[in-house]
Amino acid sequence: MSAEEPEPLRRRDGGMTMAAPHILVVDDEKEIRNLVCEILEDEGYDVAVAEDGRSARRQREARRPDLILLDIWMPDVDGVTLLKEWTQSGLDCPVVMMSGHGTVETAVEATRLGAYDFIEKPLSLAKLLLTVERALDSRREQPERSGPAVRLAEPLEPVGRSAVMRELREQVRRIVAHDSPVLISGEPGSGKRCFARYLHASSVRAQQPLVEVITGALSEEQIALELFGSDDGKVAGALERAGSGMLLIDDIMDLDLRTQARLQSALQRGELPRPGSSPLPVKARILALTRHDLAQEVAAGRFHEELYYQLNVVPIRVPPLREHVEDVPELLTHFVNRLVDRDGLPYRRFSLAAQNRLRNHNWPGNVRELHNLVQRLLIIGGDEEIGVEEVEEALGSPQLTGTAVETAELGNLSLSLDLPMREAREQFERVYLLYQLRKAGGSVGQLAKLTGMERTHLYRKLKSLGIAPKEAG
Repeated sequence: MSAEEPEPLRRRDGGMTMAAPHILVVDDEKEIRNLVCEILEDEGYDVAVAEDGRSARRQREARRPDLILLDIWMPDVDGVTLLKEWTQSGLDCPVVMMSGHGTVETAVEATRLGAYDFIEKPLSLAKLLLTVERALDSRREQPERSGPAVRLAEPLEPVGRSAVMRELREQVRRIVAHDSPVLISGEPGSGKRCFARYLHASSVRAQQPLVEVITGALSEEQIALELFGSDDGKVAGALERAGSGMLLIDDIMDLDLRTQARLQSALQRGELPRPGSSPLPVKARILALTRHDLAQEVAAGRFHEELYYQLNVVPIRVPPLREHVEDVPELLTHFVNRLVDRDGLPYRRFSLAAQNRLRNHNWPGNVRELHNLVQRLLIIGGDEEIGVEEVEEALGSPQLTGTAVETAELGNLSLSLDLPMREAREQFERVYLLYQLRKAGGSVGQLAKLTGMERTHLYRKLKSLGIAPKEAG
């Protein structure tokens, strides 16, 4: 640990943990700089900003960051030159380049100089946060490297000793030796990606890459480019980057029919055609995640039938938390320990009465909702023991689902029609977005699709209304 890094924090149970990762955001556009700063701070990161190369040098000297987000075009010095300067002097953290006017050549040059990744403006916030998480993971795993890591942090076995979870882990162990695609379905927040990572870590391909494609915030064109790369081969797609490892697609239903057909053809032939050059061999095992019933989507003509049969060779259904609530106490212990160790939150434990109350909750947001509740209770702090009263307060009003939610919340609105127009509109927007966010399982990308709103504007609207997506989901 360098002298500039934050000192360890002491937990209540006497253990030691690290402060939040320190990220330096370098961008000459004030609006983008401030927006990225706000988003990262909302995610729990410690953020510093710089508007040009000179300020970036000064910030980096004052405190060594764990990650740098670096714009390419700045008034005094371009980001590639700055990256080269830092590389030559000993770059000790990953750097993610940002540009609204980037080219393939610029991205290749930045990567050659040691950049972890290259993202384009306008920024996809989902991709930004995913890239930040992966870059920080790469530093934790292999601090001597500045390039991208191919292994994910914490390939943990899914938590739970219930019969349904034991059977699910056994099912994964039975299929890891095979090469057939795997279709993993389940409600939002149920833990589909956790099982996908567990499958990869348990397989003979564990030493090969696990490449994830998160489709929710990408356009059709971006999804196709991310999966297949460019026709000229200058931009490598996820199928190529995965090599002989695994490719995780979340959510497979977000692919348009044309992209579905192209993926189906590549899997059937075992190669991806490249105009003017040799086909690219497709060796990766596909892990397709979805919250949808693909059989129904096929019947409705919204999903490619042949691709469905290719993916459905080995189906895995991850059950909602309400089907294995006996695992809640073990999940509580797991989340508390993880949040204390990883995020430096104060240690607290749940009383038996609190655990029993949580076992009887309906959990529409599944394991993700439970994790967010634990995080909220640790952040709020208080006595070391979390009692049932505090849990009741954190859960809020009795949980409603489906039409009952819509009726109750719209009913509440009808009681407030005497408000001034501006306040009434804000109240409606808040109720509407909370309702849609629950349907989206806390996913801002899916919320953008449900509401038809642009993602950046949506993030600002949620912030202005005091809605935290992770908590609302």
